[in-house]
Amino acid sequence: MNASWSRFNITAIVLGFAFLYLPIVLLVVFSFNESKLVTVWGGFSTKWYVSLFHNQGLMDAAWVTIRVGLISATMATVLRTLAALALTRYTRFRGRVLFSGMVFAPLVMPEVITGLSLLLLFVAVGLDRGFFTLTLAHITFSMCFVAVVVQSRLVTFDRSLEEAAMDLGAPPVKTFFQITLPVILPAIVSGWMLAFTLSIDDLVISSFTSGPGATTLPMKIYSQVRLGVTPEINAACTILIGIVACGVIAASLVNKRREVQRLRDEQAAQRG
Repeated sequence: MNASWSRFNITAIVLGFAFLYLPIVLLVVFSFNESKLVTVWGGFSTKWYVSLFHNQGLMDAAWVTIRVGLISATMATVLRTLAALALTRYTRFRGRVLFSGMVFAPLVMPEVITGLSLLLLFVAVGLDRGFFTLTLAHITFSMCFVAVVVQSRLVTFDRSLEEAAMDLGAPPVKTFFQITLPVILPAIVSGWMLAFTLSIDDLVISSFTSGPGATTLPMKIYSQVRLGVTPEINAACTILIGIVACGVIAASLVNKRREVQRLRDEQAAQRG
């Protein structure tokens, strides 16, 4: 019985991973295809990567995506870190429930509703859709994710460290930058990376809030896929997959290094 269940579990896991990752593997493989037909293998070639970098439309869309992602992730991280501090440090103030609901509402709000609401807002205030409105929209929907990550770290933060620093004469601002910020910095960095990833991946909200000269890479790829998948799109997606994979590997290495350093410090403290 155990052996049959074991075989069943292994089969289920293999099929599950194949369902998730086999399309990605095929996309990467066919990005090196010599043929223009993305479903017919014509030999190994990297010419579509060269062609991709000469495609001005895709390059412009990629540059817009990177700029929007960097600005929106940074602004969302700053604003929602302050919001997380307010929610964890000041548990009683008028309007806290409303404020908390507004912080986390985009988590459960469908993207279509969020995009349409932002579009109606920009039209009502007379803002022309473009890079500015696109960045505002990305800041709006990504802030809640940063707040979740940072607030979860602040909930487990040992306040006695801050109290000890202030008892020794450190002012609140200096205590925050020298004690609190270094402790919660991994959570802030994680929130920034999550916000940046969500920004460069967004399609629905960007479609509502973008304008002339503010076409993101997902929008550009979607518009071209409707006319047929080209090897250049496979190459662009492969590069994005490589960037994400490098980011995940780098984050894992940094976390592992931090964990090793923490264990060494604990061992040194016990010996001392």
